[in-house]
Amino acid sequence: MFIVTLNYLVGLSEVEKYLPLHIEYLDQCYDDGIFLMSGPTEPRTGGVILAASTSKESLEATLNEDPFYKTGIADYQITEFVPTKSMKELNYLL
Repeated sequence: MFIVTLNYLVGLSEVEKYLPLHIEYLDQCYDDGIFLMSGPTEPRTGGVILAASTSKESLEATLNEDPFYKTGIADYQITEFVPTKSMKELNYLL
């Protein structure tokens, strides 16, 4: 499992221009079973994605398709972790 942290490289007005394309991209990644959860940070300087992927390389290839990445809107930090404990409702993620 991976935590992806997005950091905006441009102002929010520029982010907003590409947000509809970014949302379409997110929807496809949810449909493909890659992303589990996502949302903006507070303050709104970027976002966070919780991803289930087979490898970091595979996730990097997926992130390279994000319109935010393609247009230089955001950069990404990927942190891999191995969940070993959760509340019982989320045990299916382990």
